[in-house]
Amino acid sequence: MIIRIPCAGPAATLAAALLGVVGCAGTDQAATDQASTPDDRLTVVASTDVWASVVRAVAGDSVEITTIIDDPAGDPHSYESSPADAAEVAGADLVVFNGGGYDEFIEQILAQAGAEPRDKPTVEAVAVAGEEPHAGQASGAGEATGAGEPDAHGHEAGANEHVWYDLPVVAEVAEHTAEELATLAPEQAAQFTANAESFRSGIDELSAELSAIAATQAGEPVMMTEPVAQYLIEAAGLDDRTPPEFLEAVEEETDPPAAAVAATNDLLTQQQVRVLIYNPQTETPVTGQVRAVAESAGIPVVVMTETLPEGTDFRGWMSGQIDALAEALR
Repeated sequence: MIIRIPCAGPAATLAAALLGVVGCAGTDQAATDQASTPDDRLTVVASTDVWASVVRAVAGDSVEITTIIDDPAGDPHSYESSPADAAEVAGADLVVFNGGGYDEFIEQILAQAGAEPRDKPTVEAVAVAGEEPHAGQASGAGEATGAGEPDAHGHEAGANEHVWYDLPVVAEVAEHTAEELATLAPEQAAQFTANAESFRSGIDELSAELSAIAATQAGEPVMMTEPVAQYLIEAAGLDDRTPPEFLEAVEEETDPPAAAVAATNDLLTQQQVRVLIYNPQTETPVTGQVRAVAESAGIPVVVMTETLPEGTDFRGWMSGQIDALAEALR
């Protein structure tokens, strides 16, 4: 049941005391009841609809899932959490989030409640990624995800935090989620494990599609307006030619140097790349202009986003993007 926490009364007083926040939920995206669900299902908070879809694949209808960020047009990097979000996280049995500075508000909320993130059952995708071999790192990235000091936006230096495009990591997140849920609800452990195994089988099929691209298109040059899909591009065996200074500026939400913009446009106008990977959720006048240059030059543009389109799940979404990439290369 979707509710709003009022400005006064016991519920608001408890939330304020627990979280150190003041004010009403207003028009917050996530504001579900913090009490036990009517059928006493476990409650899970996911930072984005990507991870919510992974949780749903593992848990089915046996848990109540709340998604904090589910706007297909929004940019999760710039999301500001609300008191209602804080109430959701504080009251959840399990929190599944990306980490690596991408959805830092989750850890901030837990800190406001006077608890470290690991004091509550959590699954952090970037931490899982640190245990698994990656398909690759972003242009100019460090040797391992999570290495280095955070930058001005909370991102860890040298890391590509977009690990949901690293398909083996996504499968591992599903398995870690199954383990956490099994601890919370042992009587359903077998079903959680079976669902995670089924999900991994689907992920393996997606990985096979990328391997098929690599078998015929390995080394083909591509370009990106933002390194959201870097892991997927490298798993497909493609060569990212985007000037690193351009990608770094977009990630930092600043204007790329004029020389980097000129080099990027030259690669397109001279048809030195086969495909432009475009993220509309981080669109700026500069990236929009790059897309226009690509289209004028006859370079196919493949849209790859950070959250799910409405009416799809992770596997369907990712399969559609992989298919679009394969078609563009053909």
